[in-house]
Amino acid sequence: MKNYIEERAIEIANFIINRNATVRKTAKEFGVSKSTVHKDVTERLEKINPILACKAKEILNVNKSERHIRGGLATREKYLTISNKPN
Repeated sequence: MKNYIEERAIEIANFIINRNATVRKTAKEFGVSKSTVHKDVTERLEKINPILACKAKEILNVNKSERHIRGGLATREKYLTISNKPN
């Protein structure tokens, strides 16, 4: 594995852990795809630093279990702002 990929995987994991970030937010911050973030954390990082990978995976699993709630809240907010606009 190339050095810059290993460094990116570690940086991504630290970002997720420190900011409790989602895959989408992390991908946007690092300018990579969501699948790259996922692969860095779940596959590449396990070979480099298994403890860090485990911590990052825990946060991603919590985020994954809560995503339907966030989506519902975002939709609710969207329709509340639409209904409050003057015609």
